Amino acid sequence: METDRQPYRPLYTQIQEALVRRIVEGEWRPGELLPSEQALALQLGVSQGTIRKAMDALEAEKIIDRRQGKGTFVAELTQEQSVYRFFRLSRPDGRRIVPTSGNETVRLQPMGARAALALGLEEGVPAYEVLRTRLVDGQPLAFERTVVPEKFFPALDRHSLLPNALFTLYQREYGINVVSTDERLRADLCDEQDAAYLGLSRGAPLLEIERVAVTVTGERVEWRLSRCNTNLCMYGITLT
Repeated sequence: METDRQPYRPLYTQIQEALVRRIVEGEWRPGELLPSEQALALQLGVSQGTIRKAMDALEAEKIIDRRQGKGTFVAELTQEQSVYRFFRLSRPDGRRIVPTSGNETVRLQPMGARAALALGLEEGVPAYEVLRTRLVDGQPLAFERTVVPEKFFPALDRHSLLPNALFTLYQREYGINVVSTDERLRADLCDEQDAAYLGLSRGAPLLEIERVAVTVTGERVEWRLSRCNTNLCMYGITLT
């Protein structure tokens, strides 16, 4: 028998979603101290144990940051944290790479088909395209094409120089908190544009990384395509 009843969801999950909404709506800003578990339990009319389970889930998703003896804060991304958490390229000997930015252009244009499909949007909607070279030890490591919807990041091109890690800008300037990325890798060959940015010969091997950034509410807000010089890097990730 079919019914219109919604599937059961544990109370702590409902509380977790309510807290996320308050963070997204700006009631608590990145780096701001949250009320105590006891205070939140009183506000929301639930037990302190339910609040603790909701907070445990938020911590696991890196939405909040618990600090011993200080309290619980809305997680705030620093440049260093963002690079180490979301940048997976390493040197051939396994040492992590902290890239710097080289040449950069930002332009507003209709979103292309590939980015639109990845972000679940209509092709042709206004979007900012960021083209830049990533460097390691002064050498071109990767050529990046980043596409973000203009509706989420209005006037992105007003910034004379974008930060090394864009997710910190998204959080600080636009209140958009990226908590995860979906990455797909494939081997490819260097084309004319790659050769111009990376200083490689046409036909040289490349690592292509396609990435979609996902916010705390599950919204896809950034598509990025990185074309990487495999002479300088390898993709490294630890699975547990």
